[in-house]
Order: sequence, then structure tokens, then C-alpha cells
Amino acid sequence: MKELDKNQLMEVTGGTITATLLNAIVRGASVFLDVGRSMGSAIRRFFSGKVCKI
Repeated sequence: MKELDKNQLMEVTGGTITATLLNAIVRGASVFLDVGRSMGSAIRRFFSGKVCKI
């Protein structure tokens, strides 16, 4: 394997959108959807009067 010098390393391109980045974005969106569903259910139960007494 050939070692690259500093100038050659500066010319290396690619890898801006990787599978790991896409996976993180999808998981983040999934978390926001789950939080939204939970908040919606909590608000609906609160206003309909079907909240469990603590």
C-alpha cells in the first residue's frame, strides 16, 4: 500500500453522504414521529377526560 503525501490527501473526494449518516437521519425522524404520536395521544386523552388518576 502506497502512502500519500499531504497534497494527494487534499485531493481525495467522496463519502459526503454515507449509509451511517442516512441511518442517523432516518432514526432521528423516527424519534420525532414517536414523540409526536405520544404527545398527540396524551393531549387527546387529557381533553377527552380519559386520564388515569395518579
